[in-house]
Amino acid sequence: MYMEGRNKYYIAGAFATGLLFAIGLRDVYPYLGRQVRRWRRSGKTLPGSQPNSRGKHISLSDHTEGDFSHDLEIAEGIEGCIGNTPLFKIKSLSAATGCEIFGKAEFLNGGGGSPKDRVALNMLKMAEEDGLISPNSGDVIYEGTVGSTGISLATLCRARGYLAHICMPDDQAQEKSDYLLKLGAEVERVPPAPIVDQNQFVNRARALAAAHTADTSREGRGFFADQFENEANWQAHFEGTGPEIFRQTGGHLDAFVAGAGTGGTISGVARFLKPKLPDLKIVLADPQGSGLYNRVKYGVMFDPQEREGTRRRHQVDTIVEGIGVNRVTANFEAGRELIDDAFRVTDEQAIAMARWLVEKDGIFVGSSSSVNCVAAVQLARQMGPGHRIVTILCDSGTRHLSKFWAKAGNVGGRGNMTLEDVLQGTENE
Repeated sequence: MYMEGRNKYYIAGAFATGLLFAIGLRDVYPYLGRQVRRWRRSGKTLPGSQPNSRGKHISLSDHTEGDFSHDLEIAEGIEGCIGNTPLFKIKSLSAATGCEIFGKAEFLNGGGGSPKDRVALNMLKMAEEDGLISPNSGDVIYEGTVGSTGISLATLCRARGYLAHICMPDDQAQEKSDYLLKLGAEVERVPPAPIVDQNQFVNRARALAAAHTADTSREGRGFFADQFENEANWQAHFEGTGPEIFRQTGGHLDAFVAGAGTGGTISGVARFLKPKLPDLKIVLADPQGSGLYNRVKYGVMFDPQEREGTRRRHQVDTIVEGIGVNRVTANFEAGRELIDDAFRVTDEQAIAMARWLVEKDGIFVGSSSSVNCVAAVQLARQMGPGHRIVTILCDSGTRHLSKFWAKAGNVGGRGNMTLEDVLQGTENE
């Protein structure tokens, strides 16, 4: 009984001692922590530290404090998220061709998610510098576009104190105009028409801008952005996209492939890269129904589908959106003489390539990106293994769900499509 009583006292004493130690440690620990940090910052050996196995004292330093402001890269508004997009190897196409085929991920631009972000921002900046528009003054930006430029303008207009009025053909994917409305733009969908028609979407935007400016009862001015003829377009790629590609490839590049709608991307990149890389091949990727292929190959704007009685649509007879045109534009002509070759891509090839990129690489892009990749593969086969080719991945497939991807359908799980299937415009599901 006596021993049992002593054990109870021992247990109670141990519990009390532990409790007091914990309470004391709570107060002492912050003090010890401060002392340790002071010793670390001084670079001295901690008191009582022992030499390591090599006979040297270990010096500890504190990396949790200090001024790291010089390492911060914080963008100034959404405009600061435009440009410097990644360049990455498209693994499946590279492995299948023996060339390194790189995609410039322009769909990761932070404004409207396409290369048109660069163009829209540059057009607004140059108009501001010229005194044509002023933020928060009621000025409205008018533009005729098939979608991407309008989305970029609508985004940046909101960011810079303007409103956007977008005119677009009514046969474009519905999600594009829905997106524009969510961005606060005013949207007019007009019937597709040739450029000589005053109701054509570009002409309509031009007329609305002029009418706005002439109406003294309306607030602000109307500014027609004019992406097809405005040289701020190709200059944006000369100053941004081209230098980025040169830097990202270390100047080791054999070919650049891109489609053309306004022509700003291919002209701006060509004008920057060609003087630095004289042997570089600049290649146009052109969808069916567009006349630019023949403009490059033969110097004339003509497509066989333009023959009387053969055309089914008023603009370019293709399911592809964003590239392909049947008229000469200032931005395309700015770099046309630097374009070495052109490949025509059918709708069937573009659809098959879109499915391939999802199936093999998990890359979900739109119709113009698919056309670019088909042309890149055709060029890789022409040049032979061992070359480096860069192309543009313009926008996400989410903008093409109701039209292009509705035609492409869902991608199955078998993954047995071949590159021959793509080039023949067939599917092996």
